[in-house]
Amino acid sequence: MSYKNFLSLADAGADGIAAMLADALDRKAARAGWPKGKADADAPLAGHVLAMVFEKNSTRTRVSFDMAMRQLGGSALVLDAATSQLGRGETVADTARVLSGYCDAIMVRTDDHAKIEEMAHYASVPVINGLTDASHPCQIMADLLTIIESGKALPGLKVAWLGDGNNVLASIMEAAGLMQFDVVAACPQGYQPSDADLALGQGRARCVGTAREAVEGADVVVTDTWISMGQAHAETKLAAMMPFQVTPALMAAASPQAKFLHCLPAHRGEEVAAEVIDGAQSLIWPEAENRLHAQKSVLRWCFGQLG
Repeated sequence: MSYKNFLSLADAGADGIAAMLADALDRKAARAGWPKGKADADAPLAGHVLAMVFEKNSTRTRVSFDMAMRQLGGSALVLDAATSQLGRGETVADTARVLSGYCDAIMVRTDDHAKIEEMAHYASVPVINGLTDASHPCQIMADLLTIIESGKALPGLKVAWLGDGNNVLASIMEAAGLMQFDVVAACPQGYQPSDADLALGQGRARCVGTAREAVEGADVVVTDTWISMGQAHAETKLAAMMPFQVTPALMAAASPQAKFLHCLPAHRGEEVAAEVIDGAQSLIWPEAENRLHAQKSVLRWCFGQLG
């Protein structure tokens, strides 16, 4: 079987991303009003099994991939470090070989991006990045889907990012370079994206000094939690981040039709004010649901059914 890995957005390229977004829109519309567990009419992954490997906690990634496989006619199973041999020192390479014999695809959510690259190298089935410290491509597929659903075209869009120069920002900048929109990020000193991450934007991503400068005229405003799983020195980081909180005043400086996105989990009163995340401009609930719809199309792309 011909298959493709989805470790980054660049693996799919602009054409692959466009094909997945179009498929996600069509499939979501086709099952409107159906029970969540009912398979799509064509059940394109009937008989297929996805192994989900978790070395980090998860709500949206775990549930959305499980439901994605169910809706595509397949099934999923979960392994975590605490209850699998990965947690007792079995190598990633050996795990990849074993899972390839049992399952049709592997999704990995881990810390070190090198682990998922090693998994892909030794696996003989598709490997999907469910999050690493370097990137979060599945989240950005959901974000792009949500932006399109809101009536905005991607080319020429201005996206403002406030806060931490993290893995989610890296994938947004990568998307900007591929899909021809602009990202303006405002991050405190010491928490800015690396030069390598900025280069992913292919000239469409830049950093500015203040939150106000980033959001002026923005079509979409995005942030993420400031303290990620396992990070130390939380108090110092929170103090540095506070000037970059997404507030109603900042949203007022964006485009009048601007939308707010957050990949969740959120901490109201830290990276975003409750009035914003729970307000009329927020699209966080459609964004969260779209993890399911976008990942169904990612799975189909990995199995060579799209693009």
